[in-house]
Amino acid sequence: MSEAKIVVEAAEKNKDPIFKVLEKVIPEKFGGDASLSALEISSGSGQHAVYFAERFPKITFQPSDVEEKYIASIKEYISGAKLQNVKEPIVIDVSKPTSEWATTVAEKSLDVIININMIHITPYNCTEGLFAAAGKLLRAGGIMATYGPYAIHGEITPESNVSFNESLKSQNAEWGLRDIDDLEKEAKKNGLTFDAMFDMPANNKTLIWVRSDSE
Repeated sequence: MSEAKIVVEAAEKNKDPIFKVLEKVIPEKFGGDASLSALEISSGSGQHAVYFAERFPKITFQPSDVEEKYIASIKEYISGAKLQNVKEPIVIDVSKPTSEWATTVAEKSLDVIININMIHITPYNCTEGLFAAAGKLLRAGGIMATYGPYAIHGEITPESNVSFNESLKSQNAEWGLRDIDDLEKEAKKNGLTFDAMFDMPANNKTLIWVRSDSE
């Protein structure tokens, strides 16, 4: 295996459960035969993008990350998979407005945005940037799927997530589990609606957000 190729244990464990949610939601929203365009923000190693692309041949996936080590790893996964529907990774700093990104993604050009295990291990301005980007880049009726642990209406459960939140904050005071109520406020600011929540292994959730067709 190439030294650039990173294997993240959590990604190996959660890629199939997340895929099964997407396998349910995407046909419901777009129909089973639609050719779609998806952007993964904060792709990390690249394990998810390639796994999903293999199973959704009609979706073109654009992976991205802000760190060069992950960009290099994503390239290794793409090279090994030899897929036609996953693009070379691009550098995106989601804490910045889309107008300041190092690459151009056209407004209202995307059907799907995917964001996995980023929100709780970045400062809150990255969450603000994520929802702002979704509001600009998703077509009407497009969806964003976010995955990770969350607080729900002011409460963190179970105790293992309470401990995890404390651990995150001890590493960086700007990290921590975000409350779904606060995320919904960010969504509403940017023309998105909280659509569905799926229970996932290891006390995580997948949240589905839908871009309004009113704008």
